[in-house]
Amino acid sequence: MNYAIKVDKLNKSYNENHVIKGISFEVKNGEIFGLLGSNGAGKTTTLECIEGLRKFDSGNINVNEKIGVQLQSASLPENMKAIEAITLFSKWAGTNIDNDMLSTLGINELKSKQYKDMSAGQKRRLHLALALIGNPQILFLDEPTAGLDVEGRVALHDEIRKLKDNGKTIVITSHDMAEVESLCDRIAILKDGNIAFIGTPKEITSQVDPNCIIHIKTTEGEDVFPSSNISQTLLKELENYKERKITVLDIIIERDTLEQRFMDISMEDD
Repeated sequence: MNYAIKVDKLNKSYNENHVIKGISFEVKNGEIFGLLGSNGAGKTTTLECIEGLRKFDSGNINVNEKIGVQLQSASLPENMKAIEAITLFSKWAGTNIDNDMLSTLGINELKSKQYKDMSAGQKRRLHLALALIGNPQILFLDEPTAGLDVEGRVALHDEIRKLKDNGKTIVITSHDMAEVESLCDRIAILKDGNIAFIGTPKEITSQVDPNCIIHIKTTEGEDVFPSSNISQTLLKELENYKERKITVLDIIIERDTLEQRFMDISMEDD
């Protein structure tokens, strides 16, 4: 099979609230797949149904490999040491401790540290290590870098890319569109329990207005040029500055981003 996860006509309601409305999609083997949606769109419910944490009303879900889950709200007892959590999870999974994996994630330096004394980044790394115990082929990461500083985010992004390079299939939820655009091969956007878009980040950003705004800062000040052809506009204006002997200090090009397109979809009328 060329897919790791297949969701077919999934429905889920809470009393009279129809949260998931017959959605269907596939996650390919070895890809990083982003599942996005505003609060209340059905994203969390969909994930919980796939992970087996919540029953659904109708439809089918096929998951073809062992899964590991890193929950956004995951927590451990304050006085539990990292090595105690790793040992416990390894026994639950019926597997030996993978010291190479712990070393890769920088967990060895945390083994004797209590959970309450760990930084947000250290906790995230520990949660990821616990999700990887048993060597799952499919990994669910819910807001994996929430609360991390820039250094921690960059380090965790590198680890996620390494997991993909090692053949893992990864499903990510995130409110950080820059993170999604950087990591994900494909994304699905949920809106009101339906899939409003599915495809690559490039495909979604290509649907926006091609016009952009060019800011050119010079020794004389800053000029702003709306443009539908960046190269043509820049060549013309730079030549103009050259003829007038004005020095160009900086050029900034503004165009619609994945975040802007996500907001557009979320606010569009049905």
